[in-house]
Amino acid sequence: MDGASRGNLFSGGAGEQALVLSIAIRRRGRENRSRAGYFAYFSDPANAVRTALSFVAEVVREIVQSTRARVRRQRPRVGRGGLYPFVRAFATVVERDVVVAAVLGDMLAGRTAVYADLVAYDEVAHHSGPQGRDAEKVLRRLDRSLALIEKAAEHTPRPYRVVVLSDHGQSPGETFRARYGLTLGDLVRAGCGLPVPRRAERTRSGAEARAAVRAALGRPEEANGDEHRPARGTEPVVLASGNLGLVSFPDVPHRMTREEIDARHPGLLTTLANHPGIGFLLVRSEKHDGLVLGPYGTEIPLSRLDAEPGPLAAFGPGAADAVRRTHSFPHTADIMVNSFHDPADGEVLAFEEQIGSHGGLGGAQSRPFLLSPLTLSAPAADGAEPAGAEQVHRVLRRWLLEVDGPQVPLTAPAEEERAA
Repeated sequence: MDGASRGNLFSGGAGEQALVLSIAIRRRGRENRSRAGYFAYFSDPANAVRTALSFVAEVVREIVQSTRARVRRQRPRVGRGGLYPFVRAFATVVERDVVVAAVLGDMLAGRTAVYADLVAYDEVAHHSGPQGRDAEKVLRRLDRSLALIEKAAEHTPRPYRVVVLSDHGQSPGETFRARYGLTLGDLVRAGCGLPVPRRAERTRSGAEARAAVRAALGRPEEANGDEHRPARGTEPVVLASGNLGLVSFPDVPHRMTREEIDARHPGLLTTLANHPGIGFLLVRSEKHDGLVLGPYGTEIPLSRLDAEPGPLAAFGPGAADAVRRTHSFPHTADIMVNSFHDPADGEVLAFEEQIGSHGGLGGAQSRPFLLSPLTLSAPAADGAEPAGAEQVHRVLRRWLLEVDGPQVPLTAPAEEERAA
């Protein structure tokens, strides 16, 4: 395909790539085209000097802003020291400048399609909050970059239509650890009867989890060194994506059922479902296939979610469809954990160290947008909104066909599919 992919995870079958992660991983050496964007950009001394000065200014700006937030004792707040000022400067200056310059070059070369990712706002909003002044200033600079691309389209050898996609929003809120003094991983370990750090042991959540395990095992009194400890190699793996937690047991080759989890860790699901910082759990069930668990023993099969949303009611329309879609994936984690959500202010509790997050359900993170020219057809003929990456992908492919005809390939090369 006579197209270009700039700053993305995958090339999408584009003939030209720069700053594409999948290509950088697959290819090593001087011929690595995913690094060509940097070389092409910084070979111009004017670009190099301008971006270097902007990089330094952004590092200073972040240090000043984070210091001001700390002095004013702003809440919520996460640590922004260490290498983060340099990470932020790379995302908001270097990546932006290189990608925008590459897009302008692609347009002037008349390429069929260009797909680029600008990550500046996402990076800053995670640490400064999605509605803070820091993130707003970054959005203004991104607006200027989009205006530059629109202006350049007036001088290109072929017409271009600019489509802006935000595949998610961001929800504000303090972290799970800041509110309860322990991480989701600590809570899972406590619910499994595994040792946890002392800071977690001293928290109310940690004590309640350990008490739930003792009660489930019929041990009202805790004996030193006589806790319920799973065999070596059976400990859970806990990962987080914003306010979505994924709990897996790697020694089991399939997705465990609720019944299997209860047999192995009798207090775990009860501990998680009844914790005030957790909204609901999604597990597989031998009896009901998919099951949503909530506080006070709430159990709702996925087939009844529309009539009986239970704990999903606070997450708004579309929550049931999103949960069913997640359950349908072949590699869904054994336990999917969604944090508490306050519909009054849209706050969630991130399981990562982020005060602006996305990945689960709740708040503005569930409100993406697709901004397109009126000359393109509507995303859906019936007026429905595209839901999920698969539907958005089909919309973008249809628009490519409308603009450039059937010469645009409908599938990516086999090599790209293997890399994905």
